[in-house]
Amino acid sequence: MSVQVKEISTKPFDGQKPGTSGLRKRVKVFQQEHYTENFVQAIFDSIDAKGQTIVIGGDGRYFSPEAVQTILKIGSANGVGKFIIGKDGILSTPAASNVIRKYKAYGGILLTASHNPGGPNNDFGIKYNVSNGGPAPENVTDKIFKLTKEITSYKTLEHPPVDLSKIGPTKYGPAEVEIIDSVKDYVELLEGIFDFDLIKNFLQSTPEFKVLFDGLHGVTGPYATAILVDTLGLSTSSTQNCIPLPDFGGGHPDPNLTYAHSLVEVVEKNNIQFGAASDGDGDRNMIYGKGAFVTPSDSVAIIADWAQESIPYFKSGIKGLARSMPTSAAIDYVAKKKGLEYFEVPTGWKFFGNLMDAGRLSICGEESFGTGSDHIREKDGIWAVVAWLNILAAANRKSPNKLVGINEILLDHYEKYGRSFFSRYDYEEVSSEAATKMVDALNAHIAKGSLVGEKYSASTGESFTVSETTNFDYTDPIDKSVSKNQGQIVRFADGSRVVFRLSGTGSQGATVRMYVEKYTKDKTQYGQETAEGLKGLIEVALTISKLKEFLGVEKPTVITVSYTSSSSTIDDLTGFYDSEYLFQVP
Repeated sequence: MSVQVKEISTKPFDGQKPGTSGLRKRVKVFQQEHYTENFVQAIFDSIDAKGQTIVIGGDGRYFSPEAVQTILKIGSANGVGKFIIGKDGILSTPAASNVIRKYKAYGGILLTASHNPGGPNNDFGIKYNVSNGGPAPENVTDKIFKLTKEITSYKTLEHPPVDLSKIGPTKYGPAEVEIIDSVKDYVELLEGIFDFDLIKNFLQSTPEFKVLFDGLHGVTGPYATAILVDTLGLSTSSTQNCIPLPDFGGGHPDPNLTYAHSLVEVVEKNNIQFGAASDGDGDRNMIYGKGAFVTPSDSVAIIADWAQESIPYFKSGIKGLARSMPTSAAIDYVAKKKGLEYFEVPTGWKFFGNLMDAGRLSICGEESFGTGSDHIREKDGIWAVVAWLNILAAANRKSPNKLVGINEILLDHYEKYGRSFFSRYDYEEVSSEAATKMVDALNAHIAKGSLVGEKYSASTGESFTVSETTNFDYTDPIDKSVSKNQGQIVRFADGSRVVFRLSGTGSQGATVRMYVEKYTKDKTQYGQETAEGLKGLIEVALTISKLKEFLGVEKPTVITVSYTSSSSTIDDLTGFYDSEYLFQVP
């Protein structure tokens, strides 16, 4: 079949700057004539993909099938030699990272807006990953953005659409196309990492230990079913909402106590010992059992503590540990006790990738429900869920007469390392102008040092004296690149800290995140509710930042907390904040 390459005239669109996880906008923005084509052409103009292999996949959200065909048209016209595409255009972000690495592809284009809602009136995203399987570094995304501002035309190849539902090879003009099973390679990867025999034996021999995974109608449903049901032998009742839908069933596919209430409610009602959820594209996770929510900060620290003794992949040792700057220091204490190198990096998984490629990092995490290791170069929700099952199976092998659950693992960890009380407040889709004014005011205090030495009193009777203020900058130890203005930090004399950060993961407006952390080795506080432990510090953080006044809001959109109790209810978990700060789960 003869094919024709056409060059289409176009003009630049404002605002096509990729954030930490690609370009995210409303679907209707991407549907504008030439908009998606411009950005895809800018990607191919930024890389040298002639004759190379490019992976395409995504979370299956609305507008994905059309975008896949657009990438095929433009990629083929620009000389791509081969495309590897997940069946129906679907690959979770971790699975795509694995496919890029396994088949030594040049890179990959992922169609996802991660945990953001989907559907015709919601979000879409395009993200480029490089040959190590990780997100494109800033020098690549900066080049893409520069070219979007200069573009005058794009190339396209006229060709009938590829049937994305048919596994196997085909041709697209001069390019080869391979449609692959979206799940198979990823399941094989995890089977080589974890002790599936140990997990299966534990689950089969302990029927009272119930498991429930909630896919939130995101991409991970088929992956969870393949692992929990097909491989580990659990019943189909161990999964729910595991059919991927273009609009995620009308929900918000973000695994936290607010948006994963479908999991929380069933876990509490049915006394389920182990519950878990993942997000739209599969790179985030939440671990939650009856009366026990694990913060992401605690989760990665616990995985790091147990990894070498319980997970086969780490038997030969841990290279190093790392966390994003806003994440609590819980993993730091594990690293110090084990004599491991550890790193504090800006938010964005690409910063972990450099350390992994240099052989200095094994396990890492972000407080935004992202956890992972050097098996791929993306955070990995299903990996974290199976890691917890592996740890619980190993813990119960050591405790044959008493069932060990999430609470026992948490309290044991606090006994060894102390406890980092941690909470995050998200203020979503607030005025960008107001958010910028708040950050500017904080930066002015930092520049003058005007907060240092100031003492603030809270209604709890506690007082907090500011010991240091800083704007977090990071020099990459591998490539020496510098990332500035990564978040405002206020430290207090007792070791507590508060972090403020503007997030770039939304499609409109701004998201302000406030992180509050307090460390203790007082054993009487290990079972204390986070709300109680942090109430005074949260009051002080709001006073210092004048957040309510700047943003014009009374309550956050989402609150992330940890909670341990043997007799809690859903109302306990979401309603124990003082009414001034309360945000009820819908």
